[in-house]
Amino acid sequence: MSKEGNVAAAARAFEIGGEFLEARPYGSGHINDTYKVFFNEGGVSQCHILQRINHNIFKKPVALMENIQRVTAHIATRVADEPDWQRRVLRLIPARDGQAWHVDAEGNHWRAYYFIQKARSFDAVESTEQAFQAARAFGRFQELLASLPAPRLHDTIPDFHHAPKRFKAFEDAVAADVAGRAILVKHEIDFALARKSITGVLLDANLPERVTHNDTKFNNVMLDDTTGEGICVIDLDTVMPGLAPYDFGDMVRTTTSPAMEDEQDLSKVTMQFPMFEALVRGYLSSAGGFLTPAEKDLLAFSGKLITFELGIRFLTDYLAGDTYFKVHRDGHNLDRCRTQFKLIESIEQQEESMNRLVESLAS
Repeated sequence: MSKEGNVAAAARAFEIGGEFLEARPYGSGHINDTYKVFFNEGGVSQCHILQRINHNIFKKPVALMENIQRVTAHIATRVADEPDWQRRVLRLIPARDGQAWHVDAEGNHWRAYYFIQKARSFDAVESTEQAFQAARAFGRFQELLASLPAPRLHDTIPDFHHAPKRFKAFEDAVAADVAGRAILVKHEIDFALARKSITGVLLDANLPERVTHNDTKFNNVMLDDTTGEGICVIDLDTVMPGLAPYDFGDMVRTTTSPAMEDEQDLSKVTMQFPMFEALVRGYLSSAGGFLTPAEKDLLAFSGKLITFELGIRFLTDYLAGDTYFKVHRDGHNLDRCRTQFKLIESIEQQEESMNRLVESLAS
């Protein structure tokens, strides 16, 4: 069966009424295959979201889907009394066999969501107000899930934000030097080694375990077309137990700098303080009520740690010969690493002011 035929067959496997019309690739994600599928329902074209889960990244798709099923059902219950609640949570469309997912003849796992109308995500933040809305939405997401009853969610990617283990993998890559590249990146290696002591700070702080999103990029929040409100958090594959500052730190990494993640002109890379302030205000406006003082104290630091964690992951992959992250040019992972390290330098230059701001807003 052709790829188009596979997509059409998968779409028909879900409880969607009417006649299948077409499927179009949708969004800018790099992990799963995502389609906007169209059905003729009583003479009206209706659209939904269909995704094929990437088995290479997510080794336990059933556990992943069980997480998503529990999380979305719980949020739906929490927001059911709010106006327009159907747009405030991802809603799974059940498969015709009653499961929350469909397995095709080739063993691929698929899922379908109701399409959220009159809202969109942005690949790059355009204003401090958008940063505020995204941070508020992610904080609300954590707040809504703080009451998720037992049992504990599955770890879809074990040790995803375990910075000491990430650093150990980096040290092993330096020692092995399988691609013979260590001599080319002595400055970057020394930069990383000088900051080894920060890797255990969050894990050693005895913070409470939360339900966290773990991929809080700006484009994982949908903003209302009319009001600009952050109405729905999407891309729930990495929702699992974690620490609240992980999510805030990833917001800092992905939202405060105007440069792309692989920017080669490092003069463009900077931590913009107004964007950081917008993130803090937005996040605390929704999450401030349940966060502990220790969690709040580590918000500014978390931006540096998560940026460092990804930087050493890029450097590790470069040293290993580019075996994990997709690369599109020579030195692509090294460019990504240098961008993260430059952002860390900018954060360090402003860290005292960042901490003062969090302290003043948290109190």
